Amino acid sequence: MAHGDITHVDIPSSDFERSKAFYSGLFGWEINEYPGYEGYPMWRAPNEISGGGLAPRDDTFTQPRSTVEVDSIDDTLAKVREQGGKVTMEKQPISETSWWATFEDPDGNSIGLYEGVTDTGS
Repeated sequence: MAHGDITHVDIPSSDFERSKAFYSGLFGWEINEYPGYEGYPMWRAPNEISGGGLAPRDDTFTQPRSTVEVDSIDDTLAKVREQGGKVTMEKQPISETSWWATFEDPDGNSIGLYEGVTDTGS
């Protein structure tokens, strides 16, 4: 994926089993929990390109959130601040080669950022 591509969509859920049955039945999504990501069922669309997860609904996460791939989360968060957005979660590791962060745009919409190393040079 390239800078600016939407890579992931999180959907808030108060009942994972109900949500899994709903989205699997509605769209044919395959939804599974993977080792290391217990409690975070991930979905994959039939096109094998788009996907996301079912995340616990709480007071701060009530609407679906798209995640956008960027070349540098640090640079993008600096631009968010410069352009009037609000960083809601600083850069956090997902793995040894990937990171994420979240921000709100000036209208209060929550957006995720993803940065990953696709070629480690080995």
